[in-house]
Amino acid sequence: MNTEDKSEEINEMTPEEQAELDLESDDNEHQEEIKSIEEQLQEDLNNEKDKFLRLFAEFENYKKRTSKERMDLFKTAGQEVIVALLPIMDDFDRALKEISKSTDKELFKGVDLISNKFKETLKSKGLQEITTKEGDAFDAEVHDAITQIPAPSKKLKGKIIDVVEKGFKLGDKIIRHPKVVVGN
Repeated sequence: MNTEDKSEEINEMTPEEQAELDLESDDNEHQEEIKSIEEQLQEDLNNEKDKFLRLFAEFENYKKRTSKERMDLFKTAGQEVIVALLPIMDDFDRALKEISKSTDKELFKGVDLISNKFKETLKSKGLQEITTKEGDAFDAEVHDAITQIPAPSKKLKGKIIDVVEKGFKLGDKIIRHPKVVVGN
């Protein structure tokens, strides 16, 4: 059928047939429009799902990060106060050293009891002494070398000769590095 035949056929249609043909054409357009709306809605739904999943993941990461920060804060909550008390502990150690030279043993016992109670209280708050002694290997990550002197023997070369000030950790964090003299 050529184009002329179709146009003659359409012209020969009755008005009812013409209306039915127009109705079918409108239905096809309407169905295409509905499909297009459905596709758009599906795409919008997928976009919203993606946004939701990203927001949810971001929130989970935020919860984990703040929880870790809170735990770290609790571990080192009193760090400033403890760091301020460390010189007092040093003073107790020096006082005990001098009092031990005197003949008054009761004075030594009293100061020793106070010193131990003070140390135990700080220990219960998480303070730990970094054990450093003569002959230990020098570690720049842990120790703070205040000076180097000629080693008295070859085996002390590069090793710690003297501990000038004790070091301390609060939890896993070093809050004061031990000050040491190193042999070279």
